[in-house]
Order: sequence, then C-alpha cells, then structure tokens
Amino acid sequence: MSSFKRFIPRAVLVGPGMGYWIVFFLAPIGLLLAYSFLERGPFGGVIAEFTWGNYPRLFDPLYLKVLLTSVRIALVATSIALLLGYPAAYFIANASKRWRVPLLFLVILPFWTSFLIRTYAWMVLLSPVGLINKALIGIGLIDDPLPLLYNELAIVIGLVYAYIPLMILPLFASLERLGGELREASADLFASPFESFRTITLPLTLPGIVAGCIFVFVPSLGNFIIPDLLGGGRKVMIGNLIQQQFLQARDWPFGAVLAIAVVVLMLLLLGVQAQVLRREQATES
Repeated sequence: MSSFKRFIPRAVLVGPGMGYWIVFFLAPIGLLLAYSFLERGPFGGVIAEFTWGNYPRLFDPLYLKVLLTSVRIALVATSIALLLGYPAAYFIANASKRWRVPLLFLVILPFWTSFLIRTYAWMVLLSPVGLINKALIGIGLIDDPLPLLYNELAIVIGLVYAYIPLMILPLFASLERLGGELREASADLFASPFESFRTITLPLTLPGIVAGCIFVFVPSLGNFIIPDLLGGGRKVMIGNLIQQQFLQARDWPFGAVLAIAVVVLMLLLLGVQAQVLRREQATES
C-alpha cells in the first residue's frame, strides 16, 4: 500500500509528459511503421497485405540522390548557422545582465510571426526587383539583378534564417554556464585569447554546439515549405518527397518508409548528442 501511495505522486508528475509523448510521438511513429509494411492501394491509401517491398525502394538512385541532396543542404545551413550563431551567443553571454534579456528577446522574436509570412518576406527580398538587388544596383556593385531566388542559395538563406535561433539558444546556455573565470585564469597564465578559446571555451561548449547543430539540422532536413517557396520547387528535398508521396502520389506506404528513415536519422543524431553529454559529464566528474 505504501509503495502504491508513492507511485501516485510520481504518476501525477510524469503522467502528462508521458501521455503527450505517447500520443504525439509513439502513436504516429507506430502508425508510420505499420503503414511501411503494407501494400499501396490501387487508388491510394493502403491495403492490409504485409510486404517488405517498400524498404528496398529507399535505395533507388533517384531517392538516394534526393536524400543526399537534402543532407548536403541541411549540413550547409547548419554550418552557416553555427558560424553566425556562435559569435552571437558569445556576445549575448558576455553582455551585461541588463542587456541579456532584451538580446535574447530579439533572438526569439521571429518565432512570434507566422513561418509562412517570414518565408514570403524573403521571397520579396530576394526577387530580381527586391530590396537586396535594388540596393546593390543602387550603390553600383552590380548592373543586372542577381539570381537570388528559386535556387539552392535561397533555400539555404531561408533555412538559416528560420532556424538560427535554435542554434543560438543552446550555445548561449553553454557559454553562460561556463562563466569567465576559466578564461581569466588562462589569461593569467599568459595564454592568448585565441588559445583560451581553442583550449577552454570551445571544448567546454561542445554539448551546446552539438545540441544546436541537431536542432538546426533535423528541421532543415525535413522542411518542405522553404524549398517549395524560395527554391521554386527546383530542388526536391526529403520533406518535399514525403509530402508528394502522401498528398500527390498517394503512396502512403513508401511515404511512411521515407518518414521512418528521417526519424531513424534523428534518433542517431540524438544518440550522438547523448554520447557527447555523457563524455562531458565524465570529464567534469
């Protein structure tokens, strides 16, 4: 009876989170997994006939090319977000306390606006008659508008803009927790600022770097709105392919296979993150 009484408060605390996880993660993943082993219906949907035939299609050169293109674009966007986000997070973490909250507010401010509206805004900015081309022509740097829209460059710009806050926030958390004592100690030992950054700041903020990269890479890989709008549909990413399989081709089993592949990749990345955190904790202890 006493063990049951101890179980009740734990269930009350853990229950809502577990319920949310089961309903909105495990159940959809289980449904996708079930669909991936079923036959496609003649007019779409699924037929309750078991098959392994959907998974070998994943290795078709056409679909592998889409997957590799998606990984490449997501990696480029993640790398640029890291290069831009680390200095921004470093600046915020080292700013005075009165400025940290306003600066963080500016970082998350874009999330208060519709994702579609922000994407359409970039279409206006990058168009041949947009603000960027007009400004470059106005100051004499170019004579004709640059092809900034409906290409891979526009997709990368859109992805970086959309997800760079997800890079800055975990980096800021790691840098703020680090503090300045260790850097001051290295300076007292006559280490240069670059040497202090390379040997102290960078290794100790590795968990934040890994977390930020995962937070940017995963949604960039599965995004289908930005490739459609900013890329003009000329670059098909894995998110577009999944959308097409479910809504246009109505091949739900193969769409489920593609979605499962993205989920598996995400779980592998989370495993890498957990390994980095475990190694970091072992180093600190």
